[in-house]
Amino acid sequence: MDEGAAAAVGVGRRVAAAVVLALLSYLLVALPSRCAGQINLKSPQDIQVYVVNTNFTLRWNYTGNDTDVTFSAEYQWVESFETNGTEWKELPGCQKVTCMECDFSSAITKYCDEHHVRVRAERGEEVSPWSSIFVMVPYSIAQIGPPGLKLQSTNGVIKIKVSPPEANQVQKMWIDETSFKYNLVFWENSSNAEFRSLSIFPNDIIDDLAPHTTYCFKVQATLYLDTQEGLFSPIHCIKTTRKVSDPFCATNVSILALNMKFHLHWNNQYKQYVSYNVQYLLGYLKAYYEDYSEKWLNVPGCENITDTQCNFSSVINIDGFYYLRVQAMNEYNKSCLSNEVKVDPLRINEIGPPGVKVDISDVLLHIQISPPGGPENKAMRDHYDLSYWILYWKHSSNNEEEVKMKAIKQTIGTVSGLTPSTLYCVKVQAFSQAYNKSSHYSKEECIKTPGDKILPLIIIATFVTALVAVLLVATPLIFALYQAYNKIKYVFFPSCQPPLNIEGFGGQLLSSPYLSTTEEPIENCSIIETIIMEEVNQTGFKDYEHSKQSSRDSGNYSNDDDTSGSKTSVGTLEKEIV
Repeated sequence: MDEGAAAAVGVGRRVAAAVVLALLSYLLVALPSRCAGQINLKSPQDIQVYVVNTNFTLRWNYTGNDTDVTFSAEYQWVESFETNGTEWKELPGCQKVTCMECDFSSAITKYCDEHHVRVRAERGEEVSPWSSIFVMVPYSIAQIGPPGLKLQSTNGVIKIKVSPPEANQVQKMWIDETSFKYNLVFWENSSNAEFRSLSIFPNDIIDDLAPHTTYCFKVQATLYLDTQEGLFSPIHCIKTTRKVSDPFCATNVSILALNMKFHLHWNNQYKQYVSYNVQYLLGYLKAYYEDYSEKWLNVPGCENITDTQCNFSSVINIDGFYYLRVQAMNEYNKSCLSNEVKVDPLRINEIGPPGVKVDISDVLLHIQISPPGGPENKAMRDHYDLSYWILYWKHSSNNEEEVKMKAIKQTIGTVSGLTPSTLYCVKVQAFSQAYNKSSHYSKEECIKTPGDKILPLIIIATFVTALVAVLLVATPLIFALYQAYNKIKYVFFPSCQPPLNIEGFGGQLLSSPYLSTTEEPIENCSIIETIIMEEVNQTGFKDYEHSKQSSRDSGNYSNDDDTSGSKTSVGTLEKEIV
């Protein structure tokens, strides 16, 4: 290769090397610049979503010092039956925004599903990492917006009309508008105003206001079951007028209710002819936003009456609530309406005293209770869940006996541990713990316990025991005395004497070595008498005595020389003795 060619090749190589070095230099310069941009842009922080009704606002903070920074957001919708969300999508209304908040109300339509939101900073082609994910369920974080409010001043009262927070909106966070309760706050428009708060219906009136006075009002919607409080409406102020008072209007309208019997009472100070119509309104109608002025009904039996009271029990259903008013009409057919009174049956009704009957057995006091209003009053029995306090005490003149109390759920109760021959008194009070109501005590009922049956039994048992003991001790004693008496009588008072023929008999018998001469005849006589006493009756004994006497007399008149008969008698006697 010649020198020119070699030089050309060398130049080409140097140019190529220069181009490569230039490209490398460019890359080395450009790459750090882009990487440095990614490192300098910080992620947004403190991501929050604010929801009022169906209005959604996304807010965040950014701590970087970069200028010309914009922000974009994405969201992810997670359906309630899925575990993973769908793909991330751009959040409408929150793309390339320069401030640190955006409205994305149009993007959310599923208010009970979970949503994820994230934000990042951008500058040209440079972007920051995504922020932390904000997780939300719109319904759970939504706030109730301010309701609408309209006021009208007429005849000394202020008529109020409230519209729901999402009136005239197609998309609604709160589906059931009748579930709202409204809290009204009002005050006199003065420097030392005192704020008053009332729970009102969508259509209501405020009638206890001073005439010719400016009052200011604001209203707030609440969801009672969810314990959510909404935002207050803008403040509205209005001036009252003077009320025109008609003298024939019914005043001091009040309700007396006892055992589910409802009576309406009112006063009349008008001296001329006045008739009355008692009207009622179903309470739930006031919860709607429509005008209910044409839905008042007359109470049957309380139309065109001149009396100042009315029994309206026939229109009351225990499960509802009502409003009543009195329409008065004078002789010129001019009418006037009284103030309205609310009837919540179970709360305004008073519980009457129960009925009581008492009976007594040997050891128990039995108490039978009739529920207030009688057994046929199912409303009292079923709705109040009544219990009973039984008060009982011993009735005495000094009235110092302790009153005892017993609580039962049934209508039959018993009291034990009674004192015999004692007057007990009982009275009963009914009460309902659910409604915190109690009745007056029933009329006192008294009954006397029977006498103690144990003492007579003890006395009888003691008498019988003593009688048995006396018999057990006295029988041997009497027997012993009887035997002693017989012995004494036998010794000192023998019942018979030996016959004369035995007494005069020769010394052969009397000289017996076994018996003394003085005692032998007595013993013989005694033995004979004993044998006769044991074997014969009283009649035989008399015959025996007569026989002895006859024998003795016969012996006195017998021949002394006739010894055969005597020997026979002596021999017979000796055999008997033996």
